[in-house]
Parts: sequence; C-alpha cells; structure tokens
Amino acid sequence: DIQMGREYAQQVEQQMTVVQNKDLTDYVNRIGQRLVKQGGLEDYPYFFKVVQEPSINAFALPGGPMFVHTGLLKAADNEAQVAGVLAHELSHVVLRHGTNQASKAQLIQLPAMLAGAVAGGSLVGQLAQVGIGLGANSVLLKFSRGAESDADLLGAHIMAKAGYNPVELARFFEKLEAESGGKGNSKMAQFMSDHPNPGNRVKAIEEQLPY
Repeated sequence: DIQMGREYAQQVEQQMTVVQNKDLTDYVNRIGQRLVKQGGLEDYPYFFKVVQEPSINAFALPGGPMFVHTGLLKAADNEAQVAGVLAHELSHVVLRHGTNQASKAQLIQLPAMLAGAVAGGSLVGQLAQVGIGLGANSVLLKFSRGAESDADLLGAHIMAKAGYNPVELARFFEKLEAESGGKGNSKMAQFMSDHPNPGNRVKAIEEQLPY
C-alpha cells in the first residue's frame, strides 16, 4: 500500500497544481493529523496536500497520501465538515479499499508485481500494464456502495474520537445532494460519481451518533 501510494502521489503532483501556501497546508495537515492521532489510526506515512481544483472533492491513495481540492475547502461550512471528508477518505486507506479493488481487478498478477517492485521496479508502471492507473474511473479511487457505507461509519467514529461532531459529515452530504439535485452541477457531480451514495447515508450516520 505504502509503495503504491508513494509512486502514485508523485504522479498526482506532476499532473495537478499543489497549492504552495504554508498556512493553508498547515491548517489541513493539522486537521488530518488530529484525526490520525486521536482517531487511533494505523501508522501509515500520512500526508495532506491542497491542490488547485474547483471541483468539490478529496482523495486518499493507498498507504496514506491525501489530496484536498480547493473546491472542497470553499464548499464546506465549517472545519468539522472538512474533517468529516478527510475522516471518510482516511477510512478508505485504513480499510484498504483501493488495494482491495486492485486485487479484485487483477488477482493473479499482484503478487508477482509486488515481488518485482521489491526488486527495484516501479509498481505503478507494472500496474499500468494491466490497466490500473489514476484515470477518471480508477479502481483505486472509485468505490462500491458497501465500501462507501463502511467509510461513512468509520469516518463518523474517527471524527467523534478527534472531538468533531460527526453529524457534520451527514450535513455535508445533505448539502452536496441538495446542490447537485437536477442542476447538473459539475463541481458536485465529481464527488457523487467517485462516492456513490450507499442510500440513506445521512440516516445511517445519525444512527451511529449514540455510539
């Protein structure tokens, strides 16, 4: 996971514009690290960078790298909503959803690829040969409804442990659904397409609040 994330992060940084604003980067890192430490997450080499991109989204790569779109920071009503999306994305990393998808897509080749990467080859290069990349419909970033539901619920628990109100994650999803409804809003469409609604996600998060 870590090797894959490291190599793909280099690719992302070549293709997207990383915002060189120390205050903003520090702010997002402070939220992210608070979630990691107080949420008791596995010890991956997490890092958080902001990228100049108006669509409302954030994505985490296997093994810990996370990229937050400027559009997400503008759309959130408060810090807890930003934390909610970060906690949701961190949950995909911890639950190894991206690696799981890659394994399902290319079950036979992965062990050989990992062996090749250990021997000094590029894991990303080998994955590209079997059609796994970081494109719009990458299996590493496009999850099933079940995976989304799991990330919502774990994300809500991580938020609560870190002292954020998990209901804000539900509120943010409500806001996105309301604003994307029937308008064909492309900024919203990307988040909804990468994060398919598992159905009643707001209700499911609210049902977790007593715990």
